[in-house]
Amino acid sequence: MAAPSAAAGVAAVLVALVLLVAGASGARLPARGATVRGAALPRGGAPATAVFALGSFWRSEAAFGCLPGVIRTSVGYAGGSKANPEYRNLADHAECVKVEYDPRLIHYKQLLDVFWASHDPREVFGQGPDVGNQYRSVIFTNGTIEARLAALSKEKEQAKDRSSVITTQIQPLGVFHPAEPEHQKFELKRKPFLLQLIGNLPEEELLTSTLAAKLNAYAAELCPATTQKKISSKIDEVAKKGWPILREI
Repeated sequence: MAAPSAAAGVAAVLVALVLLVAGASGARLPARGATVRGAALPRGGAPATAVFALGSFWRSEAAFGCLPGVIRTSVGYAGGSKANPEYRNLADHAECVKVEYDPRLIHYKQLLDVFWASHDPREVFGQGPDVGNQYRSVIFTNGTIEARLAALSKEKEQAKDRSSVITTQIQPLGVFHPAEPEHQKFELKRKPFLLQLIGNLPEEELLTSTLAAKLNAYAAELCPATTQKKISSKIDEVAKKGWPILREI
């Protein structure tokens, strides 16, 4: 019997990781025949989008990637007036993360909970060692309902400690400017083996892949402990059996 092709080997690994990561995080598994690299919603569903600024967007993106119901994540710039912001020339924009999600599986309020838990909203001019206006705390809203939920969550967060003021701004989104490719899935790209494991996806697929979003969170050690352990176990299993592409050389 002929040995399986390299492409078939990669596909098998992708399917195994999708099943593992989706199951471990509580997300619904894709329907039979659905793509494993992208992230189509079940029939009749429509994705929702949330945008947050909470310091450096490298780690901010990873904070949301392992949540059940999150379809994809990306980083960019928002909240400013410059027409074409760039990483080295943001002007008055903030670094932010865009989260596309299935509202039937995760509620906007749960995303707000992760937002508050993932940074210090009481810092005045940045986050930790990242100092500057581009690292400010902002909830960018899409409409009245999100604005109301954001305001209520801010009041709740402020009530936890009245000794200092929450600095988080709440404002309409306006334009989201995608960041340069080298900033997308930054934590995942720091783990070359993980990139190899999912077939070295091109940049446009990394940007839209649910699997890449979850592995980006895994690489930053921001998945729940049980999920981190299960993914590590699967990766160790794949490593012990041998990388399928190498068997073809």
